[in-house]
Amino acid sequence: MNRMDTAPPRIVLASTSRYRAELLRRLLPDFEQRAPGTDEAALPGEAPDTRAVRLAIAKAAAAAGWGDVLVIGSDQVAELEGRTLDKPGNVANACAQLAACSGRAVQFHTALCLLDTRNGRQQVHVDHTGVHFRVLDAAEIERYVAREQPLDCAGSFKCEGLGISLFERIDSEDPSALIGLPLIALARMLRAAGMAVP
Repeated sequence: MNRMDTAPPRIVLASTSRYRAELLRRLLPDFEQRAPGTDEAALPGEAPDTRAVRLAIAKAAAAAGWGDVLVIGSDQVAELEGRTLDKPGNVANACAQLAACSGRAVQFHTALCLLDTRNGRQQVHVDHTGVHFRVLDAAEIERYVAREQPLDCAGSFKCEGLGISLFERIDSEDPSALIGLPLIALARMLRAAGMAVP
């Protein structure tokens, strides 16, 4: 029997992020979201891309639960000249992050793990996206943060919204990775796991 003849496994997104859910709906109409409850703190001396990969794998494992499922774990870490930029959490931190990014390049490491509980196979990918910021003045930063409230976004912006106006250019192989879920890699992984995409 061809593997495509069997019922496809359920899909689980190991995230409660509305951004990742919106992205995943581009590929799949039906999936379940589970909160992985993973501690996202960095380990001592851990490189940003290594942290992103570790957390993507940990989230997929934590949300696997039971039954035959394909679990999607993803994590993104922003890096400015070797320093990690976490989610700002409040307006003051968001403004400070954007001021620090003004005129500089920020690297976004977006890791992806697809865990197939039918066989324990893990597929892992990490996307590296370079975001080059314009020189921003304080009034621009304050207007942007007030309008879009990017307080739950690493780097303090939403590139799918008004945040695009903050940049000179983006260097990326997959524009969806910057939003939080690399869809090109995910589609490849799902096909390798037996899913028909498209």
